[in-house]
Amino acid sequence: MKYLLIEDNAELAGALCNRMRLDGHAIDHAATLSEGSDYLRVGEYDLILLDIMLPDGDGRGFLERHRAREDDTPVIVLTARSEVSDRVGMLDLGADDYLTKPFDHAELQARCRAVLRRRVGSAQTVIRRGDASLDPLASVLTIGEAEVTLRNRELRLLELFMNAPGQIFSKDKLVDRLFSYDGTVTDNAIEVYVGRLRKHLEPSSLTISTHRGLGYRLDEG
Repeated sequence: MKYLLIEDNAELAGALCNRMRLDGHAIDHAATLSEGSDYLRVGEYDLILLDIMLPDGDGRGFLERHRAREDDTPVIVLTARSEVSDRVGMLDLGADDYLTKPFDHAELQARCRAVLRRRVGSAQTVIRRGDASLDPLASVLTIGEAEVTLRNRELRLLELFMNAPGQIFSKDKLVDRLFSYDGTVTDNAIEVYVGRLRKHLEPSSLTISTHRGLGYRLDEG
């Protein structure tokens, strides 16, 4: 998954970014609402983590404008406010969930997973396509009785494909979804990860096809 964190506390932001990257996610960090808006104009994200009190404004106004644009990217609000009225107000403005500071990273990850499952209309963690199933939490691909442990970016790439079978993803799109803007990406990085996934999927009914000039697609059957 690719996250956008809008948080002005440098220490908290650094800790969150490090943990998210260790978990295999790409994450961009904005310290202001203006920077967050700039990221959203040029990139696509699976989830936004939004602080409320920021140097250049109130996150609630940002959230309201975000929903007014009919952008359905999920938003989890990170707030130091614990009053019920504040939490209800944020949910009414369009927040998908909220977490009161200080919080445990494991709880944040669990809430991220829950919000993302709701977005695709599923209460299940495991993704099943053809004769293969992917458990993103355990980083395990199961084909028949065999289990394959995936590396972080292999996992995130396969998760992206399995959530949208039949959809062609351009190389630029995959780079955008797998890497942060400040990450170093070599020209053949996507080819390397696609090649690894193809080997993992050889015993299954799933294949990743190349569409010259367009990108890659996961096919079933």
